Amino acid sequence: MIDSTRYPRLSRIDAPADLRQFGEDELPSIADELRAYLIESVGKSGGHFGAGLGVIELTTALHYLYNTPEDRLVWDVGHQCYPHKILTGRRDSIHTVKQQHGIAPFPKRDESEFDTFGVGHSSTSISAALGMAIANAHAGNNRKVVAIIGDGAMTAGMAYEALNHAGGMEPEPNLLVILNDNRMSISENVGGVTKMLGKLTGSQTLNALREGGKKLLGDKNKPTARFVRRWEEHWKGMFVPSTLFEEMGFHYTGPIDGHDVKALVAALKTLKKLKGPQLLHVITTKGKGYELAEDDQIGYHAVSPFDPTLGLVSKSGAKKPTYTDVFGDWLCDMAAADPQLLAITPAMREGSGLVRFSKEYPERYFDVAIAEQHAVTLAAGMACEGAKPVVAIYSTFLQRGYDQLIHDVAIQKLDVLFAIDRGGVVGPDGATHAGNLDLSYLRCVPHMVVMAASDENECRQMLSTGYRHEGPAAVRYPRGTGPGVALQTDLDTLPIGKAQLRHHGSRVALLAFGALVSAAEKVGAELGLTVVNMRFVKPLDRALILELAKTHEGFVTLEDNVVAGGAGSAIAELLAAEDVQLPILHLGLPDAFQHHASREDLLSQAGLDVAGIRASVLSRWTHLNSELPQTPRSAA
Repeated sequence: MIDSTRYPRLSRIDAPADLRQFGEDELPSIADELRAYLIESVGKSGGHFGAGLGVIELTTALHYLYNTPEDRLVWDVGHQCYPHKILTGRRDSIHTVKQQHGIAPFPKRDESEFDTFGVGHSSTSISAALGMAIANAHAGNNRKVVAIIGDGAMTAGMAYEALNHAGGMEPEPNLLVILNDNRMSISENVGGVTKMLGKLTGSQTLNALREGGKKLLGDKNKPTARFVRRWEEHWKGMFVPSTLFEEMGFHYTGPIDGHDVKALVAALKTLKKLKGPQLLHVITTKGKGYELAEDDQIGYHAVSPFDPTLGLVSKSGAKKPTYTDVFGDWLCDMAAADPQLLAITPAMREGSGLVRFSKEYPERYFDVAIAEQHAVTLAAGMACEGAKPVVAIYSTFLQRGYDQLIHDVAIQKLDVLFAIDRGGVVGPDGATHAGNLDLSYLRCVPHMVVMAASDENECRQMLSTGYRHEGPAAVRYPRGTGPGVALQTDLDTLPIGKAQLRHHGSRVALLAFGALVSAAEKVGAELGLTVVNMRFVKPLDRALILELAKTHEGFVTLEDNVVAGGAGSAIAELLAAEDVQLPILHLGLPDAFQHHASREDLLSQAGLDVAGIRASVLSRWTHLNSELPQTPRSAA
């Protein structure tokens, strides 16, 4: 429970209606308490940190002025939603964020009526908010709708599709878009939009003149006001390089200080009365109010539990490399061997392991911002001209570039390697970030070679294999560390489409893909079963599968992917095509979206840990129980 002596105001806010009982002059003190409580809470639980600190005042002002949840607040991405959750009835449970049975790290509709739209991927807020505004107008109600989007999310094309639609509608939709401009996504923002916003923020003189002119001119539909408005657009070009938002049909206000709660309240009061599409530009600092986070905005984007008085402390001692580390080192090694290699990331330099590459090969490194579709087609264009592009991308984000993977890469058989991080169960970030679908959506694409790594060294070999292969290829690997296999320094390749027999047993063959090979080996050794590291989802090792079908009474397929259409389905399709009748048990992830929990807990829930696999096998082939070595009873 919250300490009411330390948080005398915040402890009295169980819902936004309570916040509105305070006087406006108390809002700065409430914001201070909210910031201190967020630092204390995330210090205990871990979670997204810096973005939330940057929107304390904005969140307070929005819930103070708008009648939430009747009025709709639509948060983009969700990294900045912790203050929102604290003010909307989840204050005393915020320390459970990301934990199994705890609150979600992103807005989630079935968690709270204040979470109006579930998110995890960026740049969806304007589209969703516009849809709400249209539906509300159709229903004849006056509900207010506000989209809060970061400048990083404004680098994605979807945001401009929504702006273009909203700004060109007749009648005009009543919609407020708040652009939270802090120069950061997870890493520093890149691209022309970022440069434009940086120049916009310097135009304080223009905005002061503009606001004064509005008061003098009055009704915007008067001929004089219309003339001045057109003159303003041309005059503004002398101060800023673009009038993008107004040209798209939005009335632009700002920029204003996003940490001045009184200024925010004043601006929002005015904007609430205005009709049509509005855009409020606020300037904030990611990590505001916690000096260490302000100084290291990347490191404090998301944190493990830490002592706020000390800050993040580096863990000493040697640690096993993660799969992401393996990829990052391989990329630099292959770049040294092949000058044609180019690397692409959609704004995930740190997460995808590209920090070292970006420093050693800056001229061959391309961060395209949050633009997955563009990233894939950019790679296709590079491949057309003889370059060797590597697209480093999370499984969940590749979903956003799926059409481009099919249309621009696979159909043209272009030489692009997809290094797919966070494949399979991911864990605390929940369903929006899970990579549970990639084997299903990749293996159905013609011309693709699809590999799933079972250990660190095999991941390195597969990356070299996919890179040397002429045509589209994908290497999929999980989050975190592997079994700890020693890494070779060479760039050896694997024969495409060839599996690896790990244990020659009898009766039943366990055909395991990727991260589940280690667990399959333990079960196979205990039960005396054959274990195969399949390595390739596409093409399959047809010869080995058909040979094992002759000598075994059944197959078990294991994959860290949904069963529907996955790697196991490929095995079944092969046997059916060859008219081979053989019992098959498919073990994989359920036909459901799993909630947030640790990776280990989610695998256990799905029956994909050692105990779960063993139980499923013995349940299907019950006679194996009688063949197990009997543990002698201890003497009485």
